[in-house]
Amino acid sequence: MIGRIALGGGIAAAATAGAGYAIARRLTAPAGPRTFDLPARGVEHDANSDLIVLDRTDQTTAPGIYNLWFKHGGWVQLSTEIVDRGPTRVARRITGTAPGLTPKVGNRASWSGIYYAAPADAGLHARDITITTPTGPCPAWRIDGDLSTWAIHIHGLGSTRAGTLRGVRAATELGYTSLVVSYRNTTEGPRVGTGRSTLGDTEMADVDEAIGYAVRRGAPQIALFGWSMGAAVALQLANRPRHEGLIAALVLDSPVLNWTEVIKSNCARSGLPAAAGHLAIPWLTLAPLARAVGLPGRIPLRSFDWTARAADLTTPTLILHGTRDDSVPIRLSQALRDARSNLVELETFDAGHTLCWNTDPDRWHKSVTTWLKARVPR
Repeated sequence: MIGRIALGGGIAAAATAGAGYAIARRLTAPAGPRTFDLPARGVEHDANSDLIVLDRTDQTTAPGIYNLWFKHGGWVQLSTEIVDRGPTRVARRITGTAPGLTPKVGNRASWSGIYYAAPADAGLHARDITITTPTGPCPAWRIDGDLSTWAIHIHGLGSTRAGTLRGVRAATELGYTSLVVSYRNTTEGPRVGTGRSTLGDTEMADVDEAIGYAVRRGAPQIALFGWSMGAAVALQLANRPRHEGLIAALVLDSPVLNWTEVIKSNCARSGLPAAAGHLAIPWLTLAPLARAVGLPGRIPLRSFDWTARAADLTTPTLILHGTRDDSVPIRLSQALRDARSNLVELETFDAGHTLCWNTDPDRWHKSVTTWLKARVPR
């Protein structure tokens, strides 16, 4: 009996370790291609414009404006209009199309909140620049404005810099000069080692070089715009002593404020017990296990826990967060707001993860510009 108990305990321990390893591997996986899992079921024409018929899903019936990215190249922008086409289908009106693209039945697409493919699509005049980082050149867009205030826009895990263009329009309206940056181990930045994400820990060094780029060109103050993991990076950089007095404001959309809670939420979203997320933590925070996962070293997750570090926050912060975010719980943003109500303002939207702008772009834009006008002197 003792032998059987020991054997059973060993199997359970191995299973537990295996689950933690698998979750950590999945979370930090190298950036991969999009999944084109949404076929075009029909294309309709009326006097106003074209509509595209899609399978009825939570995404395709979500209120707001979105983008379809096609497997063979190109994209279409979709309006808020949702037209019923029976129990399994809906139609969305097309408001913009990539040059040369004519959507056809059977084309496979990917649903996305990344509404603009490039600065020109957002009505922005940008030039391509390169930020020199410790890992190599990182491409960036520079949108020129008044040099008295710069904005640096940081995308999240698995996204691209195009995703931040939704916020660049607000910075441009205020007259800021913007840098839309990339960083290591993304589809645009240099690949380092195994290509795995360190959840913002090493990536922040590349974004820090973008801050240096602005400072060397005379930037007296900078606003950091961070999306999801990009918000975690922004918080870390704003907290560095050498940036005291330089980072004037943080604008954070769906911010990662506590990686452990975010990992648990994503386990639950994937159909696993939320508690399974705890199994991944040693594989991320203990150096030998982290190297076994394929990481260059341990990730100091506690330093990213702003629910515990609320007292360390010194920068005025605007958070925009969706109440339907099942990836990064809004309760984390609420907790930070409650702990630092003198510094943190929270705007909530009926939206999923990083989709606040898509649900109500006018309100998102006005919230950001109004808040920055009041917080950032010019």
